[in-house]
Amino acid sequence: MFRRSFWFSTGVAAGVWATTKVNRRLKQLTPESLAVTAANKALETGHRLKDRAVGFALDVRDNMAQREAELGEALGINAPVDPELPAPRRFAAIENHTSPKYVDGSTYPTYSNNRNEDH
Repeated sequence: MFRRSFWFSTGVAAGVWATTKVNRRLKQLTPESLAVTAANKALETGHRLKDRAVGFALDVRDNMAQREAELGEALGINAPVDPELPAPRRFAAIENHTSPKYVDGSTYPTYSNNRNEDH
């Protein structure tokens, strides 16, 4: 009698365990769960790639500045270069079309947009 009840309870426990495992796996394989898993993995991969790209860009910038300094020393050019500021422009970046001006404030000749003027 005890042997039968032991094997019966063992079978019930195994059935409950197997059912729980199967239900968990089925929940993991639903389309919504698969979409969430794929999105999370894509985000993690994107963050890893971004971190690597930023690190690579910073390494390139550092090595570029180092090589530029080496070339400046080799050529005898020791002008300090600020990599944050671009070179000055001759023309203003945003022009006022009513009175266009050079960066120094002087105006340059204006031209008519009338196409029939020269004909």
